[in-house]
Amino acid sequence: MKNIKVLGTGCANCKQLESMVRKAVEASGTEAVVEKVEDIEEIMSYNILSTPALVIDEEVKCSGRIPSQEEIQSLIA
Repeated sequence: MKNIKVLGTGCANCKQLESMVRKAVEASGTEAVVEKVEDIEEIMSYNILSTPALVIDEEVKCSGRIPSQEEIQSLIA
């Protein structure tokens, strides 16, 4: 089971990324836990410069942008 985290303090882009990730997980049938992380200290622990960020199994896959739905699906596959 994958552990997927969407890092962001609650802006519109962060919410959009979370929604896209949840849709991608559902569409792919991947077993995953999706977590929205809004705690600034936890976000900073990933050493990213900007949000939103996508973390899969504790590895930062992208930050500072919203990847396409296809990119998200390939990252979680």
